[in-house]
Amino acid sequence: MAVELEFEKRPKFITAITDSLVMIRRSSTHIIRNTDQLLGTFFQPIMFLVLFSAVYSGAIETGSEESYTNYLMAGLIVQTLAFGSTTTALAVANDLQRGIVDRFRSLPMNNLAVLNGHVVSDVFRNMISAAVLIIAGFVIGFRPNADLADWGLLVGLTILLTLSFSWLSAILGIVAKSIEGVQWLSFVVVFPLTFASSAFVKPELMTSWLRGFAENQPITHIVDTYRSLLLGNPLDDSWWIATLWLVGIIVVSMPVAAWLFKRKTSV
Repeated sequence: MAVELEFEKRPKFITAITDSLVMIRRSSTHIIRNTDQLLGTFFQPIMFLVLFSAVYSGAIETGSEESYTNYLMAGLIVQTLAFGSTTTALAVANDLQRGIVDRFRSLPMNNLAVLNGHVVSDVFRNMISAAVLIIAGFVIGFRPNADLADWGLLVGLTILLTLSFSWLSAILGIVAKSIEGVQWLSFVVVFPLTFASSAFVKPELMTSWLRGFAENQPITHIVDTYRSLLLGNPLDDSWWIATLWLVGIIVVSMPVAAWLFKRKTSV
C-alpha cells in the first residue's frame, strides 16, 4: 500500500523563522559538545591577554595615560570577536563539503536556515568569549569605569560586530574550496585589520605609510568606541563611524552570502 506524505503548508516567513531556530539550536549544541571549540572559547582570549599584558606591556608604548592593561582590553575584545566570528566560515564550509547541506535539501526547509544558524550561534560563542576575557582582565588588573548604560551599549555593539563579521565570514566559507582555504582566507582578512589598528598602540606611533590605513579602517573606530565605553570616556565620532561600517557590512554581506549559498546548493 502506497503511503502519501503530506506536509503542513505555512507562510514562508514562518517556515524561515522556525527552520532557523532549529539550525540555531543545532549550531549552538555543537559549541557545548565540541570540546575543541569550547576550550578555544575559554582559553584563546586568556592566552592573548596574558601574552600582551604580561610579556609585552613593558616594551610597548601606547601613547596613552591609561595603564596598558586598561588600554589593551578593548583591542583584545574586538580581536577575539573578529577571530571568533570566522567560525561561521569554517562551519559553513564543513557543512557544504561533508554533504550535510545536501541532506537538508531533501527536507522541506528554508534554504538559508543553515546560514542563520551558524551566524546566530557565533553571537552566543562570542558573548561567552568576551565575558571570559573581561573576567580574566579583572584578575590581572583591568579596571573599567563603564556605567550600566555603557555596558548595555557594549553588548549591543558586540552583537552588531559579530553579526557583521559572521556574515562576511559566511561568504568566505561558501567560496573557499577547502577547510584549509577557509582558514587562510579568514586569517588574511582579519589579521591585518586587527593588528594594524588602534587595538594595541595608537596609530600616531606607527610608521607613516601604515598610519593612514590604521586611522581610517573600521577596526580602529570599533576599538576606539569599545575603549571609550569601557573606560567611561566621552564618545567621539568613532561610534557612529563604527556603526556605519558594521551596518554597511551586514547590508552587503547578507544578500551576497544568501545568493552565493543558494547558487551553490542549487547546482
